[in-house]
Amino acid sequence: MTRRYRFRSVWTLRVPVAQVFEVVTDPGTYPLWWPDIYGVSRVDDDTAEVICRSVLPYALTFRMHRGEQDFEAGRMVIGLTGDLEGVSRGTLVTRPHGVHLEITQDVVVNKRLLQVLAPVAEPAFRANHAVMMWRGQRGLRRFLGR
Repeated sequence: MTRRYRFRSVWTLRVPVAQVFEVVTDPGTYPLWWPDIYGVSRVDDDTAEVICRSVLPYALTFRMHRGEQDFEAGRMVIGLTGDLEGVSRGTLVTRPHGVHLEITQDVVVNKRLLQVLAPVAEPAFRANHAVMMWRGQRGLRRFLGR
């Protein structure tokens, strides 16, 4: 049975929106600040292959395909293929003391082991994702604060 996962995270960062946009639209920087991203290799100008692993003992490998990238509107859309299939969207909203980055993901997990385990392990998968996103926000704050 195919399971669809929908996630939403909001990161609050106290830096100019242009700095956030520049970093989050360049997956090549992810291993520098996101501890759960173990590797990024550029496939072409609009595609990168990413390997990530959070707390649970499995890694996901997927390709990120640049869709929309509009700085003026504060929007990013990334297509995902591989162990994850779907879309990730980012929206940046300027606030008086920084920026909010809302990240939504709508994905299907193609990794066979995770499909088999999903009926009993879905709460653990969701917790694993939450930890990964929390560490990403913390890492980006530190990276941009330098």
